[in-house]
Amino acid sequence: MAPPGEDGTLLGRALAERPPSDALNEQILDAAREQFMTFGLRRSTVDDVAKRAKVSRVTVYRRIGSKDSLVSACLLREYSRFVMDVDDAVAALPTMEDRLVAGFVAVLKHIREHPLVGGLLRLEPEIMLPFLTLESGPAFLAMRGYLADRLRRAQRAEGRPETDPTPVAELMVRITVSFLLNPVSCFELDDDEQVGAFARRYLVPLLSAA
Repeated sequence: MAPPGEDGTLLGRALAERPPSDALNEQILDAAREQFMTFGLRRSTVDDVAKRAKVSRVTVYRRIGSKDSLVSACLLREYSRFVMDVDDAVAALPTMEDRLVAGFVAVLKHIREHPLVGGLLRLEPEIMLPFLTLESGPAFLAMRGYLADRLRRAQRAEGRPETDPTPVAELMVRITVSFLLNPVSCFELDDDEQVGAFARRYLVPLLSAA
């Protein structure tokens, strides 16, 4: 399996837009992650991140950019780290439908339990919204591109007609984001079994449109 960012998809391009990975950039992003986890986005500034990273404010701006750029870079880094875990969780499953169900369960569980992303979604959903919707750019496009690429690969592997799966991938990502941002629902999604049943009943039928 190709590492995230090396498969030519929107995921690859979105990850390629991140600041180059080197020791200083990672130091700044580590500091931003800790700052956002500890104080949230609303109460954090670029100065706070610079102080925690033991660098100047100018260095943060030159290396990463504004506060919004820091948040986007942090989210993309965390996202790229768990993409391979999700791939590993579904790789051995025999059908596109099975992989979709297992992938939806893995993504929802991972993000809910993630100390940065899940924590911010619980505490500051209104601030996180722009970073997880189409208007945010990189994070949304990375998620949509990753899923579209996996659906396209499954079409080929299973001999299905090759159609553009991007609209279906976008619907699935938007559904996932809506549950993460607002968990109050008539659907019971409290454990993996319930999440899997939801995915099989409501998401799998979308594959017929892909």
